[in-house]
Amino acid sequence: MHIRSRRLLVVSVLVPLLVATGSPAASAGSGSSSRSDRFKHSLRIDNRLFSLQPGTQFVFDGTVTDDEGRHPHRIVFTVTDMVKKVDGVWTRVIWDQDFDDGELAEAELAFFAQDRRKNVLTMGEYPEEYENGRFVGAPSTWLSGQARARAGILVPGRPRVGQRFVQGRAPAVDFFDVGVVKSRHTRTCAPVGCFRHATLIEETAPLAPEDGKQLKYYVRGVGLVRIGAVGGDAREVMTLTRVRHLGPVGMARARAAALKLERRAYRVSAPYRHTPPMRRCHDDECGDDD
Repeated sequence: MHIRSRRLLVVSVLVPLLVATGSPAASAGSGSSSRSDRFKHSLRIDNRLFSLQPGTQFVFDGTVTDDEGRHPHRIVFTVTDMVKKVDGVWTRVIWDQDFDDGELAEAELAFFAQDRRKNVLTMGEYPEEYENGRFVGAPSTWLSGQARARAGILVPGRPRVGQRFVQGRAPAVDFFDVGVVKSRHTRTCAPVGCFRHATLIEETAPLAPEDGKQLKYYVRGVGLVRIGAVGGDAREVMTLTRVRHLGPVGMARARAAALKLERRAYRVSAPYRHTPPMRRCHDDECGDDD
């Protein structure tokens, strides 16, 4: 989950990093049978640090500090029962809402999959932007397999201190993020509890140092509990304040919202038009063999 995306131009100096990390981008984007084996159960996202079970809703609260001061910020991250095939891989559809100063600033469809090593991959994003409650565009859309975009690892299945990995790249929208595991035993607290063994992942955009660093704290059995910032023009600090499990009414609302976003995505986003439509699927296994 990219709480705050960082954009930069992809240039040749990053090629050694891609090779060194064994980036998932190449294998996720290839058409080989090995990829089919790798993503045989791509909807079963049960990574202990970042499990995405349909009907789970995570609420994050905090602030964003920029040139105009400090502003309240809320993110509502909902795991829907919709799935979508992206770059030949079945992905779980997330409905993500960002509120700035109490107003909806962004609504997003995000697509995640898990490989056989339990790496959770970001397969693409369709983020709509709003001003004064009105849609103003979706310029940062990217989907693996479209316009040379490639998936990347968001959370490793077996994180090791010092491990570096590409989190996704999309040259058409100048997106490229890199993560590194900084610690496996970090103390941190959030409204949902205090923890002594959080895994700390530092995210950076190497060619955009003005964006600073984003720190994400993951706890086994809970998920992402805290987001911090070091440097950068806009510093975002968030904590997990609530975890809900939606009933039938809540699930229906999330499903309808996701479908509404997709209908507009097909009208306004060229990359999105080349992908098949979402479909309903609550079972972790459905779609795996299609």
